[in-house]
Amino acid sequence: MRRRLPATMLLPALDAAQRDRHTGPMCVNYLTPGRRELADHFGVQPPEEDWKEEVWQNYAAPIIVDRGQGPEALLANYGFVPKSHLPPGVRLTTMNARAETAGHLRTYRHAWHAGQFCLVPMRAFFEPCYATGRAERWKIGLASGGPFAVAGLWRSWEEADGRTTHAFTQLTVNADHHPLMRQMHKPGDEKRSLVIIEPEQCAAWLENRDPELARSWLTLLPAASLHAEPAPRTAPSRRQTPGLFE
Repeated sequence: MRRRLPATMLLPALDAAQRDRHTGPMCVNYLTPGRRELADHFGVQPPEEDWKEEVWQNYAAPIIVDRGQGPEALLANYGFVPKSHLPPGVRLTTMNARAETAGHLRTYRHAWHAGQFCLVPMRAFFEPCYATGRAERWKIGLASGGPFAVAGLWRSWEEADGRTTHAFTQLTVNADHHPLMRQMHKPGDEKRSLVIIEPEQCAAWLENRDPELARSWLTLLPAASLHAEPAPRTAPSRRQTPGLFE
């Protein structure tokens, strides 16, 4: 069983991820599919545990992995390093990992080189749009209106009580020249985007264990394949239960 590292041993990895966090804005909030959508659209048995329709950092959400016996759904923490595994007083955002540096940063490099690729099922994700000159929350999804899967990395954590839990991050790529995604986030910031994996490529993405080959999937869909619209901001309620890890 993997031993839980002392907080002091985690700090170098956290520092690396913290530095990377400031190199580009990314998605931190999205809508999950329901149980029927997971089964019908993605062909996996939904996890037994419940999850929220709208998820934020440290919420539990379904991901799809392939551990050698075909695709399966797991409930995992939204954020590669769960809050419960951070040293006291340390705040860290690991909901997104830059594809360009995931193989080098200590936080992500083991999962990247081990080919621990996952799919993050969604109905839509949210980004701040600056097309009007001020921030406006927009919802982005497929033009078809259907659910889709985003490229991610996942890992397991051994808990103090002996349980094994899971966590994930979403991979992002540069979107400076994408007609839609370049309108998101503050002017002057590097534009980043999640990577939607085409349905016919999902199985190959999950089965792949070659990190360099994985880069061939990390491209953006044409803007015409996406739909975006303004969406009112809904802050997470204090009464909501974030999920497995809070």
